[in-house]
Amino acid sequence: MIRRLFLFTLCALAAAVTIQARAEAPVSLAKVVVALKPDKNPDLMQQEKQALEAFLSAQLGRPVETIVPLSAAVILEGMANGTIDLGYLSATDMLNARDKGVAAVLLAGEFPDGKTSYESYWVVKRDAPYQSIADLRGRPVAFASKTSTSGFVLPLLDLSRRGLLDASANPEAFFGRGNIFYGVGYVSAIERVLAGEAEAAAVSYYVLDLDKHLSAAQRAQLRRLQAQGPVPSHVIAVRSSLAADDVEKLRAALLALNAPGATELRDKLFTTKLAPVDGAAHLAPLAEGIALARKALRQ
Repeated sequence: MIRRLFLFTLCALAAAVTIQARAEAPVSLAKVVVALKPDKNPDLMQQEKQALEAFLSAQLGRPVETIVPLSAAVILEGMANGTIDLGYLSATDMLNARDKGVAAVLLAGEFPDGKTSYESYWVVKRDAPYQSIADLRGRPVAFASKTSTSGFVLPLLDLSRRGLLDASANPEAFFGRGNIFYGVGYVSAIERVLAGEAEAAAVSYYVLDLDKHLSAAQRAQLRRLQAQGPVPSHVIAVRSSLAADDVEKLRAALLALNAPGATELRDKLFTTKLAPVDGAAHLAPLAEGIALARKALRQ
């Protein structure tokens, strides 16, 4: 019953936008292929795939196929060979796609505060005596992982910008030899702090601010020491080989997801509002941070 209601709503939504879509020339592509990240229950994604296909087909006047590749690498390969036109990517994967010349930023996620970026936090125990990251010189700390944007790359960049990291970019130069722990995610870094094995953990803001990763009891033991960023939001990438006119039509079709009646589908798929951005400016802090992180990890 719920599935039938979902599909009925989907069809009504698609029909409502068809008249407007047909008033303009369709994209030149015979079919538009959209790649999503495999980060949800497959059955739920099947429904969302069908909904997105119907919505964009009505907007573009062309068939739309939505696929869920196993990894971002497959999306980039598809954009390189022309079999994928749009891809939902993390900012890090987007930077890789841009550097390979296979895709450009079409839209970025915009949060309720109107920003297309978020913050990284250094988190300490609530009763810790520290007032800033500078107070942690020679103290053990935990990064979320060696690849985490908000849990390693941006905190490392912030240390450099504050003049706390020397030219080697090795965090041990500041925190001390043997004082760096790399976790396998945000929670593993926080657990080091709660266990007294690290004085601070680098994580995304939502680990502390939202009821998402930690229990209420764990969060009650912690506080934010400092915030750093900006951490660029996720993006919708468009393959570089598409004609400029098609790119603009694809952008307009996706922005229609911000309209009343379509936001529920948008949020299920992309979690946030979609907004145009300057691609270079959006990715700039991340590009600088990754260059520094690669240098640090070569030590």
